[in-house]
Amino acid sequence: MPAPFEEMSSLDRLVHEPARLAILTALAGCDAADFVFLQSLTGLTKGNLSGHLHTLERAGLVTIDKRFRGKVPQTHVQLTSEGRASIEKHWEQLQALGKAARQWKSTWRLTMLANPRST
Repeated sequence: MPAPFEEMSSLDRLVHEPARLAILTALAGCDAADFVFLQSLTGLTKGNLSGHLHTLERAGLVTIDKRFRGKVPQTHVQLTSEGRASIEKHWEQLQALGKAARQWKSTWRLTMLANPRST
């Protein structure tokens, strides 16, 4: 059985980047979220969050709606259907990789016990 680590290269780097993964995961749990909520949840600075949201919007994974409530700007972010599919696929891939790594670890240990000089 080959090591599962090669499969990690198939992960979508756009989604897998930690800040974007946090944003997409948060959005997957709700219909939409405002900028302040996402900033609070992810711990990102305004500029960093804004940059990642722009990247996700350009990729078609989120939509951004900017409005004013009176004189106060409000930014709402929502996953697109493509974004929802991307984050769901990503988490499925991570779970499969975790399972494969656990199985590989068990197989590797048995191989090492049977043939300790192969290391």
